[in-house]
Amino acid sequence: MSPELTLTPKQKSPNGQPCCEPVVYPDVDRAHAERMATIAKALGDPIRLTLVDVLRKHAGKVCVCELVPLFEVSQSTLSHHLKKLRDAGIVDSERQGLWAYYYVNPEELEELSGWLSWRT
Repeated sequence: MSPELTLTPKQKSPNGQPCCEPVVYPDVDRAHAERMATIAKALGDPIRLTLVDVLRKHAGKVCVCELVPLFEVSQSTLSHHLKKLRDAGIVDSERQGLWAYYYVNPEELEELSGWLSWRT
């Protein structure tokens, strides 16, 4: 004998009332999510991702003139990508004469990496 099931049609909730309870609540607050999204967005370009890879493998500061030969773009385009990474806080730079020397801020990448590798 099969149990008797009664299906009730879903009713529209009154304005301002949630339709149901969330299944899960986020562990990340809005400000932290925005910060990580900024970092992820900056890394979302192949040239920028490659730049970060080169800079993090290098033990010190890298002159922009050493980076240009690695890419098939102009120095101004490369500088644009480096500025995007600097704005996101992923890399920083130091001027010495005419040239800028770039390096990775590892703590910025560790924050995103830690969140991405978190498991339940």
